[in-house]
Amino acid sequence: MRTVAHVTHEAIQKYGGIGTVLEGLLTSGPYREAGMRSILVGPLFPAPDGRHLGSTGQVLYSSRDHIICPDVGKTLDRVVHHFHTPIVYGRRTFTSPDSGATAEPEVLLIDVSRMNLNRVNEFKWQLWEGFGIDSTRYESSWEYDMYLRLAPTTLAALKALGAIDGDNDCAVVAHEFFGMPAALAAMRDPSPKFRSIFYAHEVATMRRIVEGLPGHDVAFYNALSSSIARGRYLTDVFGPQDGYYRHALVQAARHCNTIFAVGEAAAKELRFMGPEFADVDIRTTYNGIPSEGIDFTQRRASRECLQDYAQTLLGDRPDYVFTHVGRMATSKGFWRDLRVLAQLEPMFREEGLSAVLFVLSTELPGRRPSDIRHMERAWHWPVVHREKEPDLSWGEAAFYQGVQEFNARCRQIKVILVNQFGWERHLCGERMPEEMQLMDIHRGSDLEFGQSTYEPFGIAHLEPLTYGAICVPSNVCGCVGYVQAVIGAESTPNVIVADYCDLGDEQREPKGWLKLTQRQRERHEAHVAASVAGRIFKTLPRDEQAMRSLMESGYELARRMSWDVVAEDYVLPGINDVCRRTASAESA
Repeated sequence: MRTVAHVTHEAIQKYGGIGTVLEGLLTSGPYREAGMRSILVGPLFPAPDGRHLGSTGQVLYSSRDHIICPDVGKTLDRVVHHFHTPIVYGRRTFTSPDSGATAEPEVLLIDVSRMNLNRVNEFKWQLWEGFGIDSTRYESSWEYDMYLRLAPTTLAALKALGAIDGDNDCAVVAHEFFGMPAALAAMRDPSPKFRSIFYAHEVATMRRIVEGLPGHDVAFYNALSSSIARGRYLTDVFGPQDGYYRHALVQAARHCNTIFAVGEAAAKELRFMGPEFADVDIRTTYNGIPSEGIDFTQRRASRECLQDYAQTLLGDRPDYVFTHVGRMATSKGFWRDLRVLAQLEPMFREEGLSAVLFVLSTELPGRRPSDIRHMERAWHWPVVHREKEPDLSWGEAAFYQGVQEFNARCRQIKVILVNQFGWERHLCGERMPEEMQLMDIHRGSDLEFGQSTYEPFGIAHLEPLTYGAICVPSNVCGCVGYVQAVIGAESTPNVIVADYCDLGDEQREPKGWLKLTQRQRERHEAHVAASVAGRIFKTLPRDEQAMRSLMESGYELARRMSWDVVAEDYVLPGINDVCRRTASAESA
């Protein structure tokens, strides 16, 4: 039996998009039917409630809690003693939010905080000898050290669990830089049965550069295209990056048997890393999106629930409900939403239309429900915010300044920042309708913004697509490439692409693009925002028939982009090919 070991920091908790990817992939029909053994591997983080494997987990072995599994207890005990790393092993249940399908992968969590330093130093030497990674440069980073320590223990534990016994082979899938040390350990292992795959959910080096440039994506992607046309690479334009530990690990991904890149831009960014990536097997492997089919009555109920909430907060009932769900980060481009809405406002005013934009975003873990209720009573959260705990963080406060100015200037469209994930009354306050559920923000939305400056894919940008919403991603989002791959020469009213990187005939040397100022970018964004607003105004449904039409076309498009399709057409062929190819090379 083939084992696929997914190495990630989101083996239990969702911290970002990788947890969503694992949920969609593992519960997809083709992946479940492939009959592979899946093991999620990650660090053992503290569990305040004592549930190491989460609410749906079943612990079969725990050296920390003296739970011994008869089948693998002795072999895992040897790993624990050899590396001095407590281990928790068991299973957890994933449930698809749209299909209800379930999967029960094995989970292997390892506590490396007090790992035997001799084993750590042995592996550091292997990284230097085999891949030229000088770990002494990154010793100040616990994140780097933690995932480095995880690697040799992971390989030993996988062997203890029988992952390469008999005819079995094991593909070690490194989800982002977190899993790269384990993939490198697999390549250094003397057993020929390990394979290594780097799953590039982003290119960490490029994210940092894009967020740091005053011109953001407008500057970076034009510099990238100009560089490729001239045969130049990352260091030629942006200088050395190897002082950044994430860059060093992504750079080493070229040694993997294959790389899955979640979008065309990510694949291009990897090639841009250097000429050594020219012959690397990089496969564009899109993410899937929800493809739930609901009837119009369900959509209308969710939409009315959102309108009720807006009316409770603002006093007026909006004609349309817009949404933007995502982390509060520079790369998400939230300010672009305000630019588009400012251009849409006079169009709405002329026709007497109104809208509300719910921005569901935060920088912080969930606030206590009691704090939310206090903020509701004391200063009418979430319509009004304060720059103090437990309310606005620094990044949230910076965005809220723009929201305040927008709401003061515009009367047909209002923006509400809800800086608390959950979207249910017990988490988000007494003014939220009692019947509100998290799915309502997707099912009831008329339009979802996602005008990111850096977004290798962007599942959240297309989540409401299946329910008939208009989705507005930027052209740098990997999901746009998937849409185009699916529809080909056709067009769809459900997706409006905001192309902020098109500056017409303007030509510059690669480094010339880096001189693009914030003011120049903002002037260009205002021009693009006007065009996007015009397309939104023309596409928004004016009656029930138009809304039903968007539901039909949105569901059909989402169905063709589902996790079932991604697993069958991209992920499984990639895993099978790398295992067959490597096995053939070894036998030859």
